[in-house]
Amino acid sequence: MRPNPISLETAKMLSEKLNIPIEQIMHMPQHILLQKITELAKQEKTEKNED
Repeated sequence: MRPNPISLETAKMLSEKLNIPIEQIMHMPQHILLQKITELAKQEKTEKNED
């Protein structure tokens, strides 16, 4: 399996926010990674609306 075509900075940010090792982020299937990013975006949007 090929590593995901995302930058190291993006992988680091996702790793910190999702509490997942960078290696796992880089080799995660793309459809699952997109799902995780979508969930993270929804969570951040909800947090902004609460403020």
